[in-house]
Order: sequence, then structure tokens, then C-alpha cells
Amino acid sequence: MNDVLHKLPGFIGNHLALVALFVVLLLAIIVMEILTLFRQYKELTPGGLTLLINRESPLLVDLSAYADYEKAHVPGSRHVAMSQFDPEHKDLAKARELPVVLIDKDGRGASAKAAQRLVKAGFTKVNTLGGGVLAWQQAQLPVAKGKNP
Repeated sequence: MNDVLHKLPGFIGNHLALVALFVVLLLAIIVMEILTLFRQYKELTPGGLTLLINRESPLLVDLSAYADYEKAHVPGSRHVAMSQFDPEHKDLAKARELPVVLIDKDGRGASAKAAQRLVKAGFTKVNTLGGGVLAWQQAQLPVAKGKNP
């Protein structure tokens, strides 16, 4: 260990670009983790969503493209196009105190943006499905196909 500490200044001097890249990546990871801690909605795993469905009957909103929704979606979810997603819609406003779970195809964007809009509109129990429908399928949980029920 003592030998490593003696060689560290020489390594840093010889590999400035590598060390700078390491520091930038480390800071980016720290910032992302801090932002995750302070966001006002939760990201659920497929198992966590299953528990929530069994305990509280949440409103499931699927924001995937309609073609993707017809191929596979979480049973009981309702399709809403992201372009038509409105937290102030009369049907959605009724669910202000209920748990709401936002789902998209891969969990990479639409659900997080919609979750931020719901939190801003005063919804208190907002969740997203991490990894979206793809994570649900990878967990080998049942999917529904076709149109809204």
C-alpha cells in the first residue's frame, strides 16, 4: 500500500487526461445520484410494481407509442399518448391522491417527464416503472396485448 502511494503522483503526472476523465465521470455519477435522491417521484422495479398493484390498485398509465402498447403492456394499464398527456385532465385529476404509475417502453424518458409534470400539478404518489415494459417482460411477468380495455 505504501508503495502505491509513492507511485501515485508519478502516475497522475504521466496520465493527466486519464485522471481528468476519471474525476469528471466520478463527479457526474455523484451529481446523478444526488438528483435521484431529491426527485419527488419513485422509480419502481417490476417486483415493486407488482406489490403496489396487489396492495393499492394504482392508476397505470402507459405512455409508449400506440403500436408498442398494442404489442405488449402491463395488464390494467391505460394508453395515453405523450402528446395528449395532461395532468389537469378531468379523469386524471380525480386520481390526485391515488398512486399513479407511469410506464413507457424502455423507461428512458417519457415516464420521467410525465412524472415531473404530475408532481408539479400536485400529485402526491407518483411512480415510474424503471426499465419500462421491457423490464416487465424481462422479469417474465404477464403482458396484455391489444387495445385499451
